[in-house]
Amino acid sequence: MATWARLGATLRSTAKSFWPVRSIFYRRAFGAGLLGSVVAGGFIYYKNEPRWRLWPHIVYAEDEKQEQIMVPQMSMRRRRFNQFASMIYEDEPYMTPRDFLHSVLMEKVDHKLKKKVLTKADLDEMIKVASKAEAGNNLFRGIGDKGLISYTEYLFLLTIITKSDTGFHIAFKMLDIDGSETVDKMEFQKLSDNADEVDTTLQVFFFGKDGNKKLQYKDFCRFMEDLQAEVQEVEFTQFSKGMKTMRREDFAEWLLHFTNEEDNEAYQDNMRKRIPTGQSITFDEFKEFCLFTYHLEDFAISVKMSIEGSKPIGLAQFKRAVMIATGHELSDNVLDTVFKLFDMDGDDCLSHKEFLAVMKDRVHRGLRVQPQYGVSGYWKCVKRETLEGAQEALRKNGSPI
Repeated sequence: MATWARLGATLRSTAKSFWPVRSIFYRRAFGAGLLGSVVAGGFIYYKNEPRWRLWPHIVYAEDEKQEQIMVPQMSMRRRRFNQFASMIYEDEPYMTPRDFLHSVLMEKVDHKLKKKVLTKADLDEMIKVASKAEAGNNLFRGIGDKGLISYTEYLFLLTIITKSDTGFHIAFKMLDIDGSETVDKMEFQKLSDNADEVDTTLQVFFFGKDGNKKLQYKDFCRFMEDLQAEVQEVEFTQFSKGMKTMRREDFAEWLLHFTNEEDNEAYQDNMRKRIPTGQSITFDEFKEFCLFTYHLEDFAISVKMSIEGSKPIGLAQFKRAVMIATGHELSDNVLDTVFKLFDMDGDDCLSHKEFLAVMKDRVHRGLRVQPQYGVSGYWKCVKRETLEGAQEALRKNGSPI
């Protein structure tokens, strides 16, 4: 009881300290938090992003000293971003385009590498590089370490590489706040908490060095398709070890990369025992499977309509569900690999629920959390993002909270 009384007193004290700074909240947090939430978090990212919490965990000791241990909470995505970000500008970490590609390829980074502190001259040089960059599926590799990506842009890019063309259209509509069928720099900056401070590579690439260009949907769509293609190329090259084709066992290893399922050991055992050596998967076959992973929700609906309950799915049913969801077929080579890998009892069927769970982990690079569906889930996310903005505003203004 004493512990609960102490907790209640702390919460009341915290609430009182929060009230006097409500003007700060409205001035800074409402703009940066709410609008950023609606555009970036509330719709595009709310299904997948575990947020920063407004209040850190408070652990009370059982003695009379009432010792408090503050344990700040950090999302998995924020941790991944901080690990791979190699640049610092005005005390803020940034990724380079090369860092972003590394973050979607590797689970860990060499912590011995020291982050580079940038000067204004360094930033000007990066702006010059971005202003001359040409669209294409070599954009990020071409810019390399001569560019900056903010944390909110990182979240945005993560979303792009996991979505279908329908998702592209929704993303653009959310950015197009005034409904003009174009996006200007100010609208795009609603994504970020560093608006009007740092011109990132994406801002310069989309809106020009002076920020006067407007982004058309066709250019936005091409950028997203190019980025997906670039990520596919670097992943294929890595897992094929630079060869023109990928061994089936390497494709199976790619499927399990970034996943952390209890059955991974069994899947790997299946790979060793059932997948024949000497057979390969082409890049075109790999791309078709990547396209399928962008339509996992559609695939799940197709399976649900054709399979009763949680019954296992056979090869013919699986193939038909993929065609319905994507409009494309997966090659027999790829399908045979998938079934040999995930068929746990050798009956030529697999649990589509387990398969989808593994694939969603794979698509989200191990950063997936339980989604919140429906309008109520959306607004809960908006509320969390708004509170995060409030926390940032209060912290920057020296609040004791």
